[in-house]
Amino acid sequence: MAASRRLVGLLKISTRLSRPLAVGGYQSSGIHSLSRNTGVYGRYPQPPLWVVPERTMFVQTQDTPNPNSLKFLPGRPVMESGTMNFEGPRDAYCSPLARQLFRIDGIKSVFFGPDFITITKSDENMEWRVIKPDVFAAIMDFFTSGLPVVNEECAPSADTAPSEDDDEVVAMIKELLDTRIRPTVQEDGGDVMYRGFEDGVVKLKLQGSCTSCPSSIVTLKSGIQNMLQFYVPEVESVEQVKDDEEEAAQV
Repeated sequence: MAASRRLVGLLKISTRLSRPLAVGGYQSSGIHSLSRNTGVYGRYPQPPLWVVPERTMFVQTQDTPNPNSLKFLPGRPVMESGTMNFEGPRDAYCSPLARQLFRIDGIKSVFFGPDFITITKSDENMEWRVIKPDVFAAIMDFFTSGLPVVNEECAPSADTAPSEDDDEVVAMIKELLDTRIRPTVQEDGGDVMYRGFEDGVVKLKLQGSCTSCPSSIVTLKSGIQNMLQFYVPEVESVEQVKDDEEEAAQV
C-alpha cells in the first residue's frame, strides 16, 4: 500500500511538471515567444494572451528653412539611389507611398530623399499639428506593408552623373553639385538638379523644401553660385528653371 501511494504521488508530480509554463503571456511549447514582460509563472499556467506585435518605427521630424515644408525621418532608407519629387497626386502613379501621402488633406507636394521624406503643405495657415498625425500613421503603415517606395520601372535617373558627352567644364559642375552642394541642400529637405550649362549660365531646378522657400534665391546666388564660380571660372551665373519653362523647352 505504501508503494502504491508513492507511485500515485509521483504520477501527480509528473503530470504537474508536464504542463506547459506560461512565458510572458504565451504558453511555452518548445519555442518561446517572449512578450515585453518576461518571466516564468507558477505551476498554474496563465491563459494565453494574443498580443499584437508593436511597431518598432520611430519617425522624427526636422524643420526646414521653408515654413511650409517639414522633413520626416523614418529611421530607415527611403531611396536607395537618387531622389524623387512629386508635385501633385498625378505625379505619384509610380510610388505607392506618395499616393498614400497625397490622400491626406492639406498636402501639396512630396519629396523622397535618401533617408527622409519632405512634406509641403498647400495652405500656409494650416498648422502642422493637424497634418503630422496622419503623416506619421501613413509612413508607419506603409513601411510595415513591405511595398516598394517606388516601382522599379520608375526609378530616378542620376542626372548629375557625368557622361561621355560632357566637356571638362560640365563634368566639373556636375561633380561639385553631386559632392558639395546637393548633400547640403538635402540636409534642409530639398535637392537641386542640373538642367544645363549655356553661355556661362548654369540652369538648375530646385525640389522639395527649396521649391517654394522664401530663401531659395539666396541659396542660389549666395550659396551655389559663389561655390561654382570659385571652382569653375567659366560659370558667370546660376538660374533657376521652373516647371513650365522646362516643359516649354521640351516642346
